[in-house]
Amino acid sequence: MRIALGIEYDGTDYFGWQRLIEGPSVQAVVERALSRVAAHTVAVRCAGRTDTGVHAQCQVVHFDTEAQRDMYGWVLGACTNLPTSVAVLWAQPVAAEFHARFAARSRRYRYRILNRPVRAALDARWVTWERLPLDAAAMHTALQALRGAHDFTAFRALSCQARHPLRTVLEASVRREGDQVLVDIEANGFLHHMVRNIVGSLLLIGRGEKPVPWLAELLAGRDRQVAGPTAPSSGLTFIGPRYEPRWGLPAEVTA
Repeated sequence: MRIALGIEYDGTDYFGWQRLIEGPSVQAVVERALSRVAAHTVAVRCAGRTDTGVHAQCQVVHFDTEAQRDMYGWVLGACTNLPTSVAVLWAQPVAAEFHARFAARSRRYRYRILNRPVRAALDARWVTWERLPLDAAAMHTALQALRGAHDFTAFRALSCQARHPLRTVLEASVRREGDQVLVDIEANGFLHHMVRNIVGSLLLIGRGEKPVPWLAELLAGRDRQVAGPTAPSSGLTFIGPRYEPRWGLPAEVTA
């Protein structure tokens, strides 16, 4: 039987999603918990790997098992064996051909910026603090230049192992909610540090240090060295993937 799970996690204390030889990873603690519930070794495949310190609202994974458990049993059993920073939200049987990564039509990220003179206390692990006033409208206008299919070399980490830099941005917006500025990007896929590098450049525009057209110029120039710095990981959350309705997954991950 193939089972899909929705997983929420605070990535602050992990070296990213992917299992490592040394250092804590979200994948390792999830597999350990599921293996205890299944009474056999479980390996999971995810919709999208997150980096060190990055969070997830609904990471989707799948795994195969012969263990007979009801879906709530998988949720409750996994959560019982997981650290408090990771939780399984739901479990759903899926067709054998479902693959959490390859079946995903798109992926969504949100970057949260706390924009006020005083740093965060309660939300410090989940936001990036910017004390100078940001022009969210200017940031939104600039971001629209990235919609569509483009070469995102200007926002690609040097360590990126993707075969090519072409990605298609489906939705992109910046909006202010109180003292937070939220950057939302949905694309068919993302390069290493792509969202954080985009946000690093948007912050320069938001502070008025660069003009609105600068982001489009960076995109066209394809030169990472002249773009803005990589924004901190704390503000980035993987909202989740989107799948076709035929897979029968919860509405939060269905297009």
